Amino acid sequence: MASITLIENFRAVFYAPFYAALALGAYAEEGLEVRLLSSPDPARTPAALLEGRGDVTWGGPMRVMVACDRDPGCGLVIFCEVVGRDPFFLLGREPNPRFRFEDLRGRRLATVSEVPTPWMCLQHDMRLAGVDPAAVERTAGRSMAENAAALRAGEADVVQVFQPLAEELVEEGAGHIWYAAADRGPTTYTAFYTRREIWERDPESLLRMTRAMYRTQRWLGARGGEEIAGRVASYFPGLPRATLARALSRYQSLGLWNRTPLLPRESFEWLRAACRSGGLIREGAPYERCVEMRLAERAVADDPPPM
Repeated sequence: MASITLIENFRAVFYAPFYAALALGAYAEEGLEVRLLSSPDPARTPAALLEGRGDVTWGGPMRVMVACDRDPGCGLVIFCEVVGRDPFFLLGREPNPRFRFEDLRGRRLATVSEVPTPWMCLQHDMRLAGVDPAAVERTAGRSMAENAAALRAGEADVVQVFQPLAEELVEEGAGHIWYAAADRGPTTYTAFYTRREIWERDPESLLRMTRAMYRTQRWLGARGGEEIAGRVASYFPGLPRATLARALSRYQSLGLWNRTPLLPRESFEWLRAACRSGGLIREGAPYERCVEMRLAERAVADDPPPM
């Protein structure tokens, strides 16, 4: 049986498809042994992959964009998209069902510090809505957990978080969802990527991996949060099952997870524009340099059964 070492970027609820694939035995069904290895730091994951500590990782295409922007010959390539929408939320202390980005003016906004993509996307949303991000009072250096605590304590007016923090704040009545970033539409967020030399040397193993994920995507598309939670709960031992199920249901209702492994060009270009406007990259490598969809296209054409 072919073998792949897969680097886990970090543990997160929105990564549920990756855990579901493991829990369902999808890789073994495709004749592939996958060994999961945790990354010590999301910012170091691309380097770990390039250094040969693993064969494939999942993570933000933003990481590939940044690596290719710094070194056009960096050798990283995306081959299977899994999360095609933004998993972050804005929560305020008071309900705001008619939220506009203009509403952030005059309020204390606390944004994500752990990874750059959430702020890159949010600041681009603001610019497109005619709001200068520099005109908003923003706290940028605290963790999401610290920001959630600040919202509860009245020390922040609006916070940017993902699940399960968003669900916990809603359950407590301490926060109200103002904006689900998934509602903006396709924004490439998480994909499998590898070294190009592996893509060229062992496309068969990567095809099996892509088929396994496609079969998992089809399984997810037919399931609700409770059933998905039953499969992935062991990856979140400290999280109450009911909260996990509600968090997954909300993501499912937002269309967060792809139904196929294909990464659309427009989804890539939106993120590329956001990273440019936020100053994370200068120009950014084109889609053709960062993305290789031939294996994903084959997997879809094969039409394998769901798990």
